[in-house]
Amino acid sequence: MPCVFGRASALSSSRAVGVRAALSRAAMSTVSVRVAPSAKGLFDDPVRLSVRGLSQLQGVTLRASLTDEAGVPFRSSAQYRADSGGGLDLTSSPALGGSYTGMEPMGLLWPLLPETPHRRLVKRDVLTPFCVDFEVYEGHDPPGQRLAGVTNQRSFLGEGVQRVPVREGKVRATLFVPPVPGPFPGIIDIYGTGGGLPEYRDSLLASRGFATLALAYYENEDLPKQMKEFHLEYFEDAVNYMLRHPQVDFTSKCTDTARLKHGFSWGNP
Repeated sequence: MPCVFGRASALSSSRAVGVRAALSRAAMSTVSVRVAPSAKGLFDDPVRLSVRGLSQLQGVTLRASLTDEAGVPFRSSAQYRADSGGGLDLTSSPALGGSYTGMEPMGLLWPLLPETPHRRLVKRDVLTPFCVDFEVYEGHDPPGQRLAGVTNQRSFLGEGVQRVPVREGKVRATLFVPPVPGPFPGIIDIYGTGGGLPEYRDSLLASRGFATLALAYYENEDLPKQMKEFHLEYFEDAVNYMLRHPQVDFTSKCTDTARLKHGFSWGNP
């Protein structure tokens, strides 16, 4: 077939570009990302991420991103290849590269890294969720256009969990009580050397059946401003507060952390 030059060739080329663009848009419209079992859940709930509508054995890049309460973005990504049916399921498909490799169904969530150096992902206000965006892009290195995405709302306070500020004598803390009838095993949680009163672990533990006391011991209200010296009586007062609480079971035993008398566990990272 002879080559065609001039205006007709330019028009044909323009039509070809238009057709390719239309086909690309049509392909994009069929791709979908799904988070199961629900688009909403607790931060420590397992989720199943899958993609449908891809081409057979198509290479794609999956990205997860969120913005913390200070406006700092956190991101992760991994490269995958669709199966012979154009599907992708993180429970059965290994990551080929990126923030992690291998079979990691929840892999996109645990390696979230900040764009600002030396920033740690910490939830300050357990009354609000983190919103995680999952997106799928064409190709691997570098990825191309965005094909689809979905937002997963990950909360820290389960439905019905009670959050009770504690100002008992000198004790400065927050008590979290599960939503079902008690009493419950008791945990006293000290955050470590960060100071303040972080509550995100305790709110999640309450959703799992523990009465949990997030205990501040410096840099909170009228407590010492620096971690220099402490009076052990302060911690004893916190233990006694829990021992007296009607929602705490004195006889239960908590596992996976150091045990204290009367069924209490002292949690410290």
